[in-house]
Amino acid sequence: MEFNTVLQRRYSCRSFAAQAVEQEKVERILEVGRIAPTAVNKQPVHVWAVSEPGMLEAIKGVTRSNYGAPLILVVGCRPADAWVRRYDGKNGAEVDAAIVATHLLLAAENEGLSTLWVGSFDPALLKTILPDADAYELVAMINVGYPSADSTPSPMHGSRISMEEFVTKLV
Repeated sequence: MEFNTVLQRRYSCRSFAAQAVEQEKVERILEVGRIAPTAVNKQPVHVWAVSEPGMLEAIKGVTRSNYGAPLILVVGCRPADAWVRRYDGKNGAEVDAAIVATHLLLAAENEGLSTLWVGSFDPALLKTILPDADAYELVAMINVGYPSADSTPSPMHGSRISMEEFVTKLV
């Protein structure tokens, strides 16, 4: 799919079909996340790809944002492994995780799938469900799947600030 089309088509899907995501598509999406840029290529990010029905059911308890996605990608980072800006000590782990998550969203859209970035979840409870997540700061849960037949973007989807509000051009 042409990149600008991917960007323009993507919306936060809140109604998924029960259809499973093909493993080949999952692997291509994960590869795009794996090669996403991180500060100084430190790669302090880990992704849990959850499609096992029991675990998906358990994950429903950590957020109110449950829309029946057959795949959830949980993105976490380890600040101890990340680049730190020397001028002010700003740790880049969460930014790196957000870059990886964005790549995952766009890769899924490119595969003909829909996504929802969930930021409102209980990370402590989610860590009890995910193996080996204790050492990570959990940043995002990404619902992935085919949209249901009645899925539409929210009314706010097309609302954007003006270009004048968005950017200051210093030319």
